[in-house]
Amino acid sequence: MTTVQPTTLPAWRERLVGHDVSVPIYGASPITPANFDHAASTPALRSVAEAVNHLLEWYSSVHRGAGFLSQVSTAAFEEARAIVGSFVGARPGQHVVIFGANTTWALNKLAHRLACRPGDVIISTELEHHANDLPWRQVAEVVHARADVHGDLDVAHVAQLLERYAGRVRLLAVTGGSNVSGSLPPIHRLAELAHAAGAQIVVDAAQLAAHRPINIGDLADPQHLDYLAISGHKMYAPFGSGALIGRRDTFAAGVPEAVGGGTVRRVATEAVEWADAPARDEAGTPNLVGAVALAAAIRELQQIGMAAIAAHEAALTSRLLGRLAELPRVRIYGQADPARAAERLGVIPFAVEGMDHRLVAAILSCEYGIAVRCGAFCAHPYVARLLGDPAADAACSNGQAGLVRLSLGLASSDDDVDRLIDALEALIQRRYRGSYQLCDDGLYRPQGWHPLPFDAFSLLG
Repeated sequence: MTTVQPTTLPAWRERLVGHDVSVPIYGASPITPANFDHAASTPALRSVAEAVNHLLEWYSSVHRGAGFLSQVSTAAFEEARAIVGSFVGARPGQHVVIFGANTTWALNKLAHRLACRPGDVIISTELEHHANDLPWRQVAEVVHARADVHGDLDVAHVAQLLERYAGRVRLLAVTGGSNVSGSLPPIHRLAELAHAAGAQIVVDAAQLAAHRPINIGDLADPQHLDYLAISGHKMYAPFGSGALIGRRDTFAAGVPEAVGGGTVRRVATEAVEWADAPARDEAGTPNLVGAVALAAAIRELQQIGMAAIAAHEAALTSRLLGRLAELPRVRIYGQADPARAAERLGVIPFAVEGMDHRLVAAILSCEYGIAVRCGAFCAHPYVARLLGDPAADAACSNGQAGLVRLSLGLASSDDDVDRLIDALEALIQRRYRGSYQLCDDGLYRPQGWHPLPFDAFSLLG
């Protein structure tokens, strides 16, 4: 595996739009923020913004125009499709890349297109983001494989469920990388188990794709993945695009859930002939800018090198886990062994004993310019499981129960880790300046301090 030294980090940081902006600080001068919230959305790569700006000079309709601008736009859209497919090892004869809004959109589309039958069972897991759980509940009976004491997927329990429901299991739905704990389920081993039980597998790769290489695999390989879902906004391409990559035979038949222009080959007064995949599932004018942005981000990630990204993240994760473990009253949830950092993503949930998770996040932001996420991360059952209290589901839903989440990205550095630890030490010792109150929007803020987002950006100037 490639070893990345901290000296390479400034070049990576400068590849990001907004890497040098300043944010307001309570009782002090504005400072450049430290971003530990990459699991929610990543900043934009500069190369992505440049590709989009270049495209806009040629922007026109896709697949429907005779003019040269339209031909350029169509070629760019299809080139983006090929780049996305190649990134995950898709075989054009076996797989199709369908562009849409994001991972949630992709998984909802797949839930519709699977055309589940009465009696079908879908196995999800306790680790899932709501996007890889709720869509399946709309179309079939869903059973959940449990997490183990470390917050990792209990693979033996998955195998038991597949055996118990053999002949009825239509799909195994599993995250490729947890947005809560950074856990990395063994997706290809799980695929082999699913296929042996006559089921298919879908992998929510939203959190995985920007951090680890992915190979969907040949359909003849028992460990192949049947479907993958990714989101550009977690891959340094925040232009509203994602993709569902999956079996071409699944999308070669059936009626799409969204119909209209682009989805048809022929329409008569009383008959419809649907288009071939992927057009059948891309209704209306597509998001050309989003598709190009996603492909441009993929190109940049490939140039940096997925092995280099993984090595950089593992080194920082190990450092971060080790430093957090030294702090009194801090509890790390999930796998906390620094020596096993390479076996997980750089996503770390924690709590400070005796402090509301929302207050911890507010102090870090308002007084230290450190961005984190707090709450249940659109994964209420999993957070309740980590907290050790199944009854915490309701408290997670209303914000009262939850954790603080740290998540690393390309620009994360040793300096960021040290800055975070210094801030947490001061916070634990109550050496923060503000007197905080819980506001109606569910956020804590220092009394008398109200920095306005519109001062930073407003469409009204």
